[in-house]
Amino acid sequence: MQITGGYLKSRKIISPKGTNVRPTLSQVRESVFSVLKSLMNFEGKLFLDSFAGSGIMGFEAISRGFENAVFIEKDRKTFFLLKENAKKLSLNPVFYAGSALKILEKTDKLFDVIYIDPPYREGLYEDVLQKIKEKLLLQQDGVIVLEHLKETEIDFCGFNLLKQKIYGEKVITILNKLP
Repeated sequence: MQITGGYLKSRKIISPKGTNVRPTLSQVRESVFSVLKSLMNFEGKLFLDSFAGSGIMGFEAISRGFENAVFIEKDRKTFFLLKENAKKLSLNPVFYAGSALKILEKTDKLFDVIYIDPPYREGLYEDVLQKIKEKLLLQQDGVIVLEHLKETEIDFCGFNLLKQKIYGEKVITILNKLP
């Protein structure tokens, strides 16, 4: 898998083997970062890849100009592969091993972009959105990006729907805080 934009463009990362990780397709990554670029300047911004897997979204964020990224990954083998990918790219992001919900409960960081792409059928979207809202983890002008299946119904927990885009069976939903 390759990074699609920024100063690390075309650099390869290793994706975990198995069916528990679904790396975001390059076309979807391009579209997500195009929308984000229309909403904000990436300089000085912090990106959270809350169910990191290979880390491709966080690596793309850094490559495209975000100041840094935070990665959360629960699976132990995938977590170590994620760290290996960062080392290979000469990056020094922040890593947390464990449950996204538990880590979000403990953090006091404020994020400019929070990317949420959990295992599709585990019903975690609303719990994570609620935790973000409770803990005030999103900057005032920040956005949340959800990657989910078309059939998944999600209560946006009081966030504002900015945009949705469909890619086959997947949907990218972008939210921000209500005014």
